Amino acid sequence: MNALTVLLALLAACANAAASVLMRRAAMEPGQGHAATEPKDGPDDPEGPDGPDSADGPSGPSRRDRRLSWLAGAGLLAGSAVAQAAALAVGSLSVVQPLLASELLFMLAIGGAVFHRRPGRTTWLSFLALAAGLALFLGAAAPSAGRATADASRWFPVAVGVGCAVLVLAVVARLVRAAPRAAVLGLASAVLFAATAALLKEVTGRIHEGPAALAAHWTTYATAVTGLAAFGLLQCAFRAGTLVASQPALTLGDALTSTALGWALFGEHIALGARVLPETAGVALIAAGTVGLARCPEVSGEWDARPAPVPRPVAGRDGRRREAPAATESTRATPERT
Repeated sequence: MNALTVLLALLAACANAAASVLMRRAAMEPGQGHAATEPKDGPDDPEGPDGPDSADGPSGPSRRDRRLSWLAGAGLLAGSAVAQAAALAVGSLSVVQPLLASELLFMLAIGGAVFHRRPGRTTWLSFLALAAGLALFLGAAAPSAGRATADASRWFPVAVGVGCAVLVLAVVARLVRAAPRAAVLGLASAVLFAATAALLKEVTGRIHEGPAALAAHWTTYATAVTGLAAFGLLQCAFRAGTLVASQPALTLGDALTSTALGWALFGEHIALGARVLPETAGVALIAAGTVGLARCPEVSGEWDARPAPVPRPVAGRDGRRREAPAATESTRATPERT
């Protein structure tokens, strides 16, 4: 694996995670500044409850702060796309796309810092599982570099295969509801995101031909259309069910489909034989880590959507029961589980 490819892919994942956090902060309404500090891992968790309330105080971020957060998030999103394109230009599809799953790790770290939350034990275990799974899979698979561009004759059968897969998944999604539907739609969007990355790699491989040649080549426009379709399916997946249902299908589907497309289009290869066992173990760890992280508030977005804590009655010096003040930036309340 090329070190520059890994660095650029991780930079793209980090920028995308930061963009998601900032845009969630920008979407906060006044009054959402308080977040309940309910422990996520049980009352006996040695890590304790989540950290203090939002760093923006009880009234949430100001309108100006929300606008600045949105602009910064949009800029980081654009930077993420540039970093991904650069990674695909110098590296293989089967390395870059699996590494983008590390976005969940960066989102946990950045979100915890921005919203002043302390992850619990289960969240950290999920973090380690995903990180170890990525390292194990990529280390065992050792994907080869492949070609910079694909043979023109390979695009049509691949396009037919991708189209049929998405069509079948869309039909299945209409037959199921709730979590299964979210998972199926998440997988369909993953297939299209992988196809978008393959098209983007083709475009970056033709940059040396000049702007005029890129403007005249069909892959430039196919990249935009496929990317928009993938984004639309992802929004449908989010509306159909929880992140816990859609995120594992999205993460694993993108990584595995990208590996297949890298082989079919660009001649990339991964090691098989005795290495299949550690590769499978890596995929299993990625799945377990993704499910665990999708449940944590730092990734699911519950950090900025919980109601303010209800004051608890406490006994005063005279024995009478009074209501304790709600938690503020300088105080920390630990409400009982409901």
